[in-house]
Amino acid sequence: MVDIAEDGRTWLLSGPTSSYALHLTDADELLHLHWGPRVTLADAVALAQDPLPGYWPFESPLDGREEYPVEGGPRFVRPALSLRTDERRGTEWRFRAHETEGDELRLRFDDDGIAVTLHYRMRGDVVERWVTVANGSHARVELLRADAATWTLPDREGWRLSQLHGRWAAESLLTAAPLTYGEKVIGSRRGHTGHQHLPWVALDTDATEEHGEVYGCALGWSGSWRIAVAQLPDARVQITGGAGHDDSGLLLLQPGESYTTPVFAGLWSDGGFGGASRTWHAYQRAHVVPDAGRDRPVLFNSWEATNFDISEEQQLALAHRAAEIGVELFVVDDGWFGARTSDHAGLGDWTPNPDRFPRGLKPLADRVHGLGMQFGIWVEPEMVNADSDLYRAHPDWVQFQPGRKRTELRNQLVLNLAREDVQDYLWEQLDTLLSSAPIDYVKWDFNRCFTDAGWPGEPYPQRLWVDHVRALYALLDRLRAAHPQVAFESCSGGGGRIDLGVLSRTDQVWTSDNTDPLDRLAIQHGFTQIHPARVMAAWVTDSPNTQLNGRVSSLRFRFVSAMAGVLGVGGDLTGWTAEELAEAREWVALYKEIRPVVQHGDLYRLRPPAGGLSAVQYVRGDETVVLAWLQAQSYGEPVPALRLRGLDPTASYECRETGEVHRGAVLLHHGLRTRLQGDLDATVLRLRRV
Repeated sequence: MVDIAEDGRTWLLSGPTSSYALHLTDADELLHLHWGPRVTLADAVALAQDPLPGYWPFESPLDGREEYPVEGGPRFVRPALSLRTDERRGTEWRFRAHETEGDELRLRFDDDGIAVTLHYRMRGDVVERWVTVANGSHARVELLRADAATWTLPDREGWRLSQLHGRWAAESLLTAAPLTYGEKVIGSRRGHTGHQHLPWVALDTDATEEHGEVYGCALGWSGSWRIAVAQLPDARVQITGGAGHDDSGLLLLQPGESYTTPVFAGLWSDGGFGGASRTWHAYQRAHVVPDAGRDRPVLFNSWEATNFDISEEQQLALAHRAAEIGVELFVVDDGWFGARTSDHAGLGDWTPNPDRFPRGLKPLADRVHGLGMQFGIWVEPEMVNADSDLYRAHPDWVQFQPGRKRTELRNQLVLNLAREDVQDYLWEQLDTLLSSAPIDYVKWDFNRCFTDAGWPGEPYPQRLWVDHVRALYALLDRLRAAHPQVAFESCSGGGGRIDLGVLSRTDQVWTSDNTDPLDRLAIQHGFTQIHPARVMAAWVTDSPNTQLNGRVSSLRFRFVSAMAGVLGVGGDLTGWTAEELAEAREWVALYKEIRPVVQHGDLYRLRPPAGGLSAVQYVRGDETVVLAWLQAQSYGEPVPALRLRGLDPTASYECRETGEVHRGAVLLHHGLRTRLQGDLDATVLRLRRV
């Protein structure tokens, strides 16, 4: 909902529990007024009457108060917009108009033929913000920096900054630290979202998991990005973020051209970190993830079972075992195409290997469908091996710097997807592939970063950083429209490309290449700070975990760990015993029973994975599911009790596994202790209102 004051210079956006307000002064200075608990338009108008402080030596009254600070004039904070023409640098805008269309508010400004539009939209309690910059009359406008938004926090003392950091096989690890004066900058200069940081921050002063105010911001962009959190000299805090990692040049706009930033979304919650997470999850299920109301199937992926050594007969043998345990989607991973017998060759040649699949993929896909499962494949379209027919025909199609060695990471180069001929080639290849067989699912991978981001012959080569991502989005959109039956999973060596942008075009994401069930608890704990279980893919693989750390864990622990999101199986089923297959069949059947609650319910993190007992709870209607893991016990300490959340305190709930009936605030105690017996043990408990 958008409310506008009578003078047309104060605007208020309101959700179920929160409001966001801004005001335009007579000098066309756009000021932030309020972000927090719900207020009225009269409250916002009253806030707009407060005068700005006067100028002090070396300080500006605008700093820390402007809604979208630009470069130029009496400002010293980090500018959200920095541009230059042939005549000048910076922005001196004038307000032109405001517009509303549905739930979107647009504020239009102009600077001598350069139009800047600020967009706002309230989705539940999530505020979406983005910006459009258009060149109306200049010979050229160079965008050095065009951030999606600047967020201003209320005056508080003792802000704490939470973020998700990591690396390959250790993504999405949660950390928090006091915010100090100056700037904290996170981001990626790698050409993709990156394993090192998810584009999300949260700030609080004294919040717990379920109590206290939390402000969160998340950027929807799948390329290089930057978020800067600044505590200014007067202790005010602003968060600025957008595409691109530095200010060396984003795009060059010719007359009539425009650039629209990605969405930078923000929310306020007074329900602690858990309340903020549930708001993020509901927002993504309702407004971001395609077909989010549809259950994601239990899948089998062949990678850890076979690596590159695959054949039609071998895949079919795995498919039979997968079907026997109840798998619903069978996925052939890397190695099915071109000369792909290792990671040294084949990328770019998206036709089935004639030795391994002499009749193409259709016979295998038909057999998989005959077993009652869907069929999926792995692709990595943005990459190419030097040993490939594609590279031999078009060596100029990769990113490279003239006169420099072309860096090969994982023996591959990055295709310059900003080129229209590359876009046309990939569309033709992938459309033909998806039309050649009954394919239901595509795992879309991206296994190396940009290193030689050059484009010889292009007048403004740095545009490839933005245009690569825009072309990726366009290709995914086009494929989804042409093949609506196909679901897509985003992967980048695990969790290297997870953000609101790619999630708006894919059905789930591969959370991490680390399939160790104990490590996954911390990764999944961090991931759910922002993203819902509905998109969090996890696999049950073999023990010992020979792919990573050699850890031995029970099938029970592996399954309960992976059941916290979208369940998958990735072990070599042909080597599992009859007893293991029978147990796996029971776990898959149990997951299908609890799947609607896990994938679509409200998530509560009951205890973090800190070494002892950890647990998560999902609530949907009258149904509650608890997944609990006992990592270790020390000094004979008993298993602690769990107090459940999100339930009706006046109702009674029966635990299906123990038969116990609990009243009011449910405390799981006896049932947990009888079902968790030792290190690396796990259990599932289901409760229903009676």
